[in-house]
Amino acid sequence: MMAKNPVVSIASSNVPVALLKREREPTMRPLIAGNWKMHGTGPQLPEIAAIAAGVRSTAPTADILICPPSTLITRAVQAAAGQIAIGGQNCASEMSGAFTGDVSAEMLKDAGAAWVIVGHSERRQHHGETDSMVAAKAKAAWRAGLLAIICIGETDAQRRAGNALTVCTDQIAGSVPEGITAVGNAIGYEPLWAIGTGHTPSLAEIGQMHLHIRQCLVARWGAHGRDVRILYGGSVNPANAHSVLAVPEVGGALVGGASLKATDFEAIINEIPAHV
Repeated sequence: MMAKNPVVSIASSNVPVALLKREREPTMRPLIAGNWKMHGTGPQLPEIAAIAAGVRSTAPTADILICPPSTLITRAVQAAAGQIAIGGQNCASEMSGAFTGDVSAEMLKDAGAAWVIVGHSERRQHHGETDSMVAAKAKAAWRAGLLAIICIGETDAQRRAGNALTVCTDQIAGSVPEGITAVGNAIGYEPLWAIGTGHTPSLAEIGQMHLHIRQCLVARWGAHGRDVRILYGGSVNPANAHSVLAVPEVGGALVGGASLKATDFEAIINEIPAHV
């Protein structure tokens, strides 16, 4: 049985209630972002074209983003035909140099990317990325003119120990540079124990963490902290997308496997609640 963090309430927060209760700005559209991870070669590009065609015909009330492998970015931009944004999955903090195998934010921009994911849990887990490294990559993204999704999230052991809120607080403090106030950037909350497992946290758990993240952002940046979208990522699929996206402070979704097929990804897009 997982230990529960104490519920974070507006009343008990040090953040002014008016800031936390302020309605989402009219220009803040949800962001539905697909992360293809290390999947996809040329034959998969028609999936992006199909997603773009669906967006063209339905005009969803959200911003749509696909982050394919870097080898596909330029061709993905062509397939997207201006209907959806294309992003990278990672970038180096350096602009250029003797860093064999690395791809700079400037290179992603040159290839046609508009966004980049930094600090994804798989980068933190398998490549040893620290909060300071993630912050440097976010700065590099902004330097190159890219928007960034900065990822945070706790492990199963950390949640079981009751430390989920503290872990995410520390990751926000260490991974998010001051420039997060730039319009359009996002925080991606990924409970590591839910990624690729088919297990989604309860709506109460998602709501608790997203409110906590919002409190952290507002406490640090005041009213500007209301303008940062907070995405939920962790086994999002067509069956649970509507209920997850309806949770307060959930400003979109970071979708993994379900973004590889246009039919699945379009089904998620179609589940955006009307009030979001």
